[in-house]
Amino acid sequence: MPTSFALKRRLLLLAAVAALMLPGPARAGEVKVAAAANFTQAAQDIGALFENKTGHKVVFSFGSTGQLYTQIAKGAPFEVFLAADQTRPQMAGTNGLAVAQTRFTYATGKIVLYSRDAALVQGPSTLKRETFSRIAIANPVTAPYGAAAVAVLKALGVYDALKSKIVQGNSIAQTHQFVESGNAELGFIALSQIAGHDQGSRWPVPENLYPAIAQDAVLLTTGKDNPAARAFLLFLGGAEANRVKAKFGYGTGEPAKIRPDA
Repeated sequence: MPTSFALKRRLLLLAAVAALMLPGPARAGEVKVAAAANFTQAAQDIGALFENKTGHKVVFSFGSTGQLYTQIAKGAPFEVFLAADQTRPQMAGTNGLAVAQTRFTYATGKIVLYSRDAALVQGPSTLKRETFSRIAIANPVTAPYGAAAVAVLKALGVYDALKSKIVQGNSIAQTHQFVESGNAELGFIALSQIAGHDQGSRWPVPENLYPAIAQDAVLLTTGKDNPAARAFLLFLGGAEANRVKAKFGYGTGEPAKIRPDA
């Protein structure tokens, strides 16, 4: 007969072994995600749902797509890339930085001309009036939403007239800050950034005035052996995540092109 002390030790050991065999947080992982700034609020909501469902932790880094790609190319330890375009994820696959066959369109974005002034924005005619001194856009070289803004200005025939009034944000997040702080009276921002309120004035830009903003995601090579990274991409293309995207004014894209184990 084992002693009482030996029996307790044996029971504790069995309990510890059983705990290791249970699914859930004991086997949860972490995934590092580089995400385009326009997707900040939606990503945070999706991340919270994902963490609650899987136990995995998501660590986001937000910025302009061009800046994030540069960091990835220089060896930043991101495992998933959520871009604001299709070009950079495709480049990542071509250059061996990503698992090319995992690339898919997770959302389609929209832009809006926005001002905190409730009377300032009254459709496209606003851009032809002398009622503002600065208009904010994101850097069109590094931020697809900035490139879309330039396309709109050119389509409306006002780009040359307004060029001297343009102030550029490094990302769409900084562009939004310029407008909210009053550093620019109005600006082209992502619809997702103001989808949660009806303050100020706005003009949702018709989608025929700018190239489609298809936003692609891809599994980076640094994350190819991380089950949490694969699980996050699968979740991103699923129904729960799509409801969040729709809430923020995004088109919901397509299902993820990835398997949990390959």
